[in-house]
Amino acid sequence: MAKALFHKSQRVFVKPVGTWALVERVIPHWVKDVEEPLRVTYDVGLGRDFTAGDLVSEEAMHGRDRMHSNDDLVTEHWRIQRAKNRWQDGDETAGHPFPGTFPVVMTDENNWGGWRVPGSEYDRDPEKIEYQARLIANAPRMLRFCRQLAELAAQSPEKFPEEMKPAARECQLVLRHVYNVTDAPKQAAE
Repeated sequence: MAKALFHKSQRVFVKPVGTWALVERVIPHWVKDVEEPLRVTYDVGLGRDFTAGDLVSEEAMHGRDRMHSNDDLVTEHWRIQRAKNRWQDGDETAGHPFPGTFPVVMTDENNWGGWRVPGSEYDRDPEKIEYQARLIANAPRMLRFCRQLAELAAQSPEKFPEEMKPAARECQLVLRHVYNVTDAPKQAAE
């Protein structure tokens, strides 16, 4: 059974289109003899209906919900894909870690958003670019760990180990920078 996650006139970001829109209609899809709708779609005036997975609320986009929900970070699965180098084949780039390709970090579930570098920059230092790709692909997992450490320090500062307090403070600074909010976990680890 499905519940409506957005309401009429709510401003949402439409991920497949990459634009903001207002929910014009909430459309429940009913099945005979079932008390709740089987699924719910949303008409945002872009020519087709979207599911809740295609939309993000304005609050979530600005980081207000993320500080209190693990759902966003758990579902974020960034990954490295190999793109074919169009200007050089594998023989010309035999010294590269993966000859004939370069890394592209996909940060969108539809495989059309992410991070990439120009071929000339990759040729200059392929090891550095490969390292950056691995670092970026693991960023959601590291951010989740950082948030868990900061929350643990904020929940029980008296029980938190003294030698871990500098790390917890650093995590709090990272979270403030990433989410750009003032309600990051308080500096209880001081």
